[in-house]
Amino acid sequence: MTLLEQAIEAIDTKNSKDPNLEQSEGTMVPKELLYSQRMTAHLLAFEPEASEELQVAARAQHICRWKSPREDYPMDRIGYLKWREDLKKMHAKLTAEILEDLGFEKEFIDRVQFLIKKKLIKKDDGSQTLEDVICLVFLQYYFEDFAAKHKEGKVIDIIQKTWAKMSQKGQAAALKLPLGKTTLELVGKALA
Repeated sequence: MTLLEQAIEAIDTKNSKDPNLEQSEGTMVPKELLYSQRMTAHLLAFEPEASEELQVAARAQHICRWKSPREDYPMDRIGYLKWREDLKKMHAKLTAEILEDLGFEKEFIDRVQFLIKKKLIKKDDGSQTLEDVICLVFLQYYFEDFAAKHKEGKVIDIIQKTWAKMSQKGQAAALKLPLGKTTLELVGKALA
């Protein structure tokens, strides 16, 4: 087993402990394990030559996310932003610990942490690719549930913000996703 495969396996082991389950192809799967598998699948479809650092960062994007619930922070914009920032730090730290234990070089670990923290989006190709993949996974698998819980104006605003974060390549890939009717209508309104 390669070091990369060991890292993926270690991340999956952590994420398989998620007590929150989600149905996938008739089976209940730990939510963050499923999310990480979707991230890898989309990354390799979107960027087949993705670096090993980027592959690890994509797989670990939500590592152990359930340990820091949104409800632990104030339910306002400031609370949301603080929660997101703390999550990035937690994900980067947990992933670094796994990589250190496996004997990865410091330079590799630093790059993975940089990517997980989504530094220099729009300026760093790896960070931008990761952001594109995050957006693609969100649109394909999580957007409709999100949209059902919020008013249309807010949803359209979120789509516009998501679109602005994506590269042209990411936007083109998003338009090719197998999206539901509701999502397509909302995306159409947001981009009009």
